[in-house]
Amino acid sequence: MKSAHQINKDKLVQIISEEARRTGFSGVVQVTEREHVLAAAAFGIANIGDVRLNQAHTRFAIASGSKLFTAIAVCQLAEQGLFSFDAKILDILPKQEFPLFDPAITVHQLLTHSSGIPDYFDEEEMEDFAALWKETPMYTLRRPGDFLPLFAGLPMKFAPGGRFHYNNAGYIMLAMLVEAVSGQPFTEYVEQHIFLPCGMKDSGYFALDALPAHTAQGYIDSSNGKKTSNIYSIPVVGGGDGGAFVTAADMHKLWSGLLEHKLLQAETTALLLTPHIYERKDSYYGYGVWIQSGPSEKVLKYHIMGYDPGISFHSAYYPERSLTITALCNKSNGAYQMMSAMEDYLPVG
Repeated sequence: MKSAHQINKDKLVQIISEEARRTGFSGVVQVTEREHVLAAAAFGIANIGDVRLNQAHTRFAIASGSKLFTAIAVCQLAEQGLFSFDAKILDILPKQEFPLFDPAITVHQLLTHSSGIPDYFDEEEMEDFAALWKETPMYTLRRPGDFLPLFAGLPMKFAPGGRFHYNNAGYIMLAMLVEAVSGQPFTEYVEQHIFLPCGMKDSGYFALDALPAHTAQGYIDSSNGKKTSNIYSIPVVGGGDGGAFVTAADMHKLWSGLLEHKLLQAETTALLLTPHIYERKDSYYGYGVWIQSGPSEKVLKYHIMGYDPGISFHSAYYPERSLTITALCNKSNGAYQMMSAMEDYLPVG
């Protein structure tokens, strides 16, 4: 493994640039060791209509990468003694909203995708996320509760705790839990209690019909070769399972804030980063975060990712060298390939 002084920053930038050319990557990449930025680069167009280029400070949507913020919010409220991780979610949320759900479902099971509840977009059975909005207009989804008609009346998929099954609806319920216990709208809670303490001044949950300056528009490659906006393909505001916009620099601040215990006590941080449930191969899931282990169950990286039409995102923290890598992309694919290219060079485990 290369130590910090062995990393040739010019070579790293060259690898990033070559990968961007090879794949047509559109977005921002940042590699940081502790607080030292090793590389930061921007590629592609943020807004085609204005011919506005992506820049290092451009904000990008991160889709399911936002689940980490939801998990941190839940952990903060649990720390305050407002509920336990073993608490039954339907003792807190109104049971009548979920008539077919097992009353034994716990907060822990929702956090670890093991609750067995149905999903509004089941990745084991569905492929076209945008198809959801043919019957439910995406512009009506502005609060977590707005998602309930998509899944709350469906039967359980399996008994609580039965297995890992990646589930977006579970994080909608967790966002509703945050609202019910804190008394704040979910997005305001995250911005006030997570983004603000970390100094993430450029991040937020922005409505697609009111995006602020310096925000990249997501683009989908159509069959005729043209790029179309993703504004009709995803919810207008995220509901706990997605929806946040961040910059590369702010994403590094999030990792630092979490690991320096600015957001949670040390014991709770360790719980969030515990590999609670096996997914596949050397991959586990904690609370809102993926965990990759190596020999002797040594943690190689903590990482989050997100994919939606017009969005791809990866960000990781590598504990052995206190390194963070973030790839933000305003196309449906590209972040994974960029992350892989950087990991191959560094290497990180």
